[in-house]
Amino acid sequence: MHRQGQPRTRSRVRWVATVPPGTHVRRRGPAPERYTGPPSYPVVPRWGFPSVVWRWPTAVPGTASGGPVSPQRLHMITRNVVTVLWTLAGLTAIAAGAEIWRYVLLVRSRDSALDRGTVGVSDAFVLAFSLLAFVLALFAVAGTVWWLFAARSAAADAAGQDPPRSTWQVLLGTLVPGPNLVLAGPVLAELEHAVLGRRADQRPRPSRLVLWWWAAWIVNGVLLALTVGWRMRDGVQADADGVVLSALTDLAATVLAVLTARVVSRLTRLLAPADEGLPRPPSVVNVEGAPDPPRRTRPATAPR
Repeated sequence: MHRQGQPRTRSRVRWVATVPPGTHVRRRGPAPERYTGPPSYPVVPRWGFPSVVWRWPTAVPGTASGGPVSPQRLHMITRNVVTVLWTLAGLTAIAAGAEIWRYVLLVRSRDSALDRGTVGVSDAFVLAFSLLAFVLALFAVAGTVWWLFAARSAAADAAGQDPPRSTWQVLLGTLVPGPNLVLAGPVLAELEHAVLGRRADQRPRPSRLVLWWWAAWIVNGVLLALTVGWRMRDGVQADADGVVLSALTDLAATVLAVLTARVVSRLTRLLAPADEGLPRPPSVVNVEGAPDPPRRTRPATAPR
């Protein structure tokens, strides 16, 4: 009985629906196939993995990576750039020697006639090594700028801050003739400042090596511009002076290439030491106690 003044309660009922027995039919899956051994082919398949050795993922050239520059990649770039720079130093040194030889022949020609073969060999040396040095200098500049951007990125990631200059400012200070004589030194000094782990609000103080590099950079640029302008003049004395200026320019380029190689190597060692940053990939030294691999007979119908 329900009394007045008391709240009415509802009885809680839980309905459960079940499937009647015998209505659910289980589906039978396919029976497992019997293992008959590894597959065999009448001829060697044309598909498979590429024929390359195992490498660290960060060492594969041409792969794009959104992460920071790895020490191994930085060492790979440094090794290539330093090789090109030392080769350039050798070519410019030989080109300077060829220009000096030409000047000696010009001095000798004032008193006596010169042999045609000797003059031809001298001209061939000057032309060949000057052209080779010019072409390799383009590769050296491109490789050094590539290393510069990689080192700037690695130094910024290690310091946890953005580079002090934008990309277009670095390109302006390294590639544009005129402004690069003034801005190349500060760009390299800022990189050295970041590599040494100094504070961002502290003024960069370049080392003697960077200062010597900056001086060689300015001297080489001034001599190159002076040589190009002097070559446009006419006259025997202008030609002789052009030979002397060309020899001095080649010698300055040799010094600049050597100093650039030293700067690149030094900053890379400070930024990514070889012992810690460059792991050696594993390699098989020797195999002992392994059975001889089975020899497979080649079918007579297989195409060669």
